Amino acid sequence: MNATITPKKPSFKQQQMQFRENAILDSVNRLLSQKGFDLMTMDEVAADVGIAKASLYKHFPSKESLAAASMTRLLDHTLVEVNRQPQHLESKDKLKAIVRWGISLHLQGEMPYLPSTRSSIQQALLGHEPYIERIQELTTQLGDWILDAQEKRQLSAALPAEIILYTIFARACDPVADFLKMGGAFTDSDIIDLLVHTCFDGLTS
Repeated sequence: MNATITPKKPSFKQQQMQFRENAILDSVNRLLSQKGFDLMTMDEVAADVGIAKASLYKHFPSKESLAAASMTRLLDHTLVEVNRQPQHLESKDKLKAIVRWGISLHLQGEMPYLPSTRSSIQQALLGHEPYIERIQELTTQLGDWILDAQEKRQLSAALPAEIILYTIFARACDPVADFLKMGGAFTDSDIIDLLVHTCFDGLTS
């Protein structure tokens, strides 16, 4: 008879540490969505969370490690959304659902800008193993959906799958969503519908 091993409950101190780290990463997400990595400072993060800068460094030794942890957590949330897509859905509809989710996060101010290839965060991400593991897993899953949709002629087979993949990633950080929201003529739901439509169905009638 196999004995059931009950996971050890985190101590109160560990729970406090985790709660604070989540608060820090929530703040980082907001700041990265507002101004990007290069303009964000550790002072701003500490002030936004309401802790001393020294306390922030106890959790994350640098701005790069902080942003890498934030981006990794975002990928974790994205993979949860990917894995919860119903199996019976067509691949194109699954891709649409992920784009809708990403744009929704963007409009709520919770989607960081994509890391620039010229930003110092790029090297930090490439050296952060958990981030690399998540991005590879996400890329594989979305890539499988893209290839399946192309085989079924739901997406253009003339386009390289890589182009479609990067386009899907970019929609979550599309500044068009911000311009439309600032204009005030459309609701968030309208903006999501319009951007998803242009992404998958183009501009032609």
